[in-house]
Amino acid sequence: MRVKEIFPTDLKQLSRTFKHKAKCIDQTLEAHYGTPQRRRPRDPISSLIRTILSQNTSDVNSDMAFERLKAWFPSWEDVRDAPLARVIAAIKPAGLANQKAPRIQKILRQITEERGELTLDFLGDMSVEEARAWLLKLDGVGPKTAAIVLLFALGKPAFPVDTHVYRVGIRLGLIPKGLSVEKAHARMEKLVSPDRYGPFHLLLVRHGRQICKAQRPLCHICPLQRWCDWFRQGRAQPAPT
Repeated sequence: MRVKEIFPTDLKQLSRTFKHKAKCIDQTLEAHYGTPQRRRPRDPISSLIRTILSQNTSDVNSDMAFERLKAWFPSWEDVRDAPLARVIAAIKPAGLANQKAPRIQKILRQITEERGELTLDFLGDMSVEEARAWLLKLDGVGPKTAAIVLLFALGKPAFPVDTHVYRVGIRLGLIPKGLSVEKAHARMEKLVSPDRYGPFHLLLVRHGRQICKAQRPLCHICPLQRWCDWFRQGRAQPAPT
């Protein structure tokens, strides 16, 4: 495909062309990395807490914190009602425990007050937008966290945009530079087929971690050179000598 076909000047072609570009990128990444392994579904509350723990830390650290939390407390009710200092100690491996622990307890209390019990299973009976709006009412829950719960715990069509997806999406030109990360969720949902939300999200995250890194992207080995604005504009990192 020629460059002028990838970047049309006719705005009427914009949506169709960018959908095609997203599909080509998706297919290229899957050919490069293989089909993403489906995550083992967690219940919605576990997914919510796990996502909060993952903020500003690695998967290894957040997984360790989540497993410690589950080992130290038999139920989410116990986490909700525990002394704050004990929750902080349990999730220490995730980092920022002094911030994350009170946030987790506040969310668990808010769910209980709203529903009379500690469950989010009722969200499965709502539409995507209703469930999203309900989650966003919780203190500290943003579009990314809500989308992860909707997609991976409830099987609803939502496209999570984390830091990796946002960075890679901007470099590729799928997400316009200057568009907020909050609005990027809706943008990606319009570009991608709902049945590819999960796989494409995981592929973009993997690509952002392994090749399209924040500081030193490995442009010289990137399989997406053909589709990448960053590469086309001559901003690619040179190969190491």
